Amino acid sequence: MSLSSVQRELINRYQGGLPLVERPYASLARALAISEHEVLQTITGLVDSGVLSRFGPIYNAARLGGGQTLAALEVPEERFAEVADSVNALPEVAHNYRRAHRLNMWFVVATATRDGVADTLQTIAARTGLKVYDFPKQHEFYLGLWLQLAEDDRVTTVPVPDVGILETPHRLDDLDYRIIAATQDGLPLQEEPFAALAVDVDTTEDLVRERLRRMLECGVIRRIGAVPNHYRLGLRGNGMTVWDVPDELAVALGERVGALDFVSHSYLRPRHPGVWPYNLFAMVHGQGRDEVHDKAERVAALLAPYCRAHDVLFSSEVLKKTGLRLAA
Repeated sequence: MSLSSVQRELINRYQGGLPLVERPYASLARALAISEHEVLQTITGLVDSGVLSRFGPIYNAARLGGGQTLAALEVPEERFAEVADSVNALPEVAHNYRRAHRLNMWFVVATATRDGVADTLQTIAARTGLKVYDFPKQHEFYLGLWLQLAEDDRVTTVPVPDVGILETPHRLDDLDYRIIAATQDGLPLQEEPFAALAVDVDTTEDLVRERLRRMLECGVIRRIGAVPNHYRLGLRGNGMTVWDVPDELAVALGERVGALDFVSHSYLRPRHPGVWPYNLFAMVHGQGRDEVHDKAERVAALLAPYCRAHDVLFSSEVLKKTGLRLAA
């Protein structure tokens, strides 16, 4: 789709780093050499058109003290729509994709407590009558998807800027959770968003900004800014590349894969013998499947001669895509 120069620059520069000041959109306006009103209009238009999923914090479920996992189902084609509706109805299911594989439905579960993951997977198994294959994260090598838009609207992925986090997580209290619940759909799109948020959560603006700053510093919030919808922007090649590498080398190899500039997510996850032989996952995005295959070949070259088998699971349908959801 065609974007204006202002829209492109706002997305390129502010997928993170929103200033925690009284009028943050005015700060963006000065940097972009436009008016605060135009910034707010631009963000609102991008959200309304689906180019941005939201504008606000991206939360880290693990740092919240909650649970998160990737899971999959083998769904008979004649039941696919019914099962998708059942899975998507659960608020704990954040993302759900149809992928081209025997395991054809892949979804992310994020819960407020660690025990909540197992409870949610049991609920899905009971509702669908299908075996749920759980792929919890055993080691994270890289997580980040920052998009850059060229003047011709071609989209590339670049490494997320490293801002550093404190080793000791901030202990969250009731106010923190109220702020999280109030911002999981994005920040208020008005001149003084933190003042409006303070009214919603019954506290002061200064305290709202201080709590957001602390959650950023300790990694509860990954970043605050524009959250692009990469499908809407043209990155329709979404390949989950999976690799069978020796367990004793998996961490070292995973670190190398995670360092590739086109890999947006890279994890070590368990195998399921007889069904799933792969233990190293790396997400790759591109304008189309050919671009993803080219990038997968670069991963294959990096892993040779240690890789025993690999596959690329393309998403053929987005069944659900939301951010983390906590009850207020």
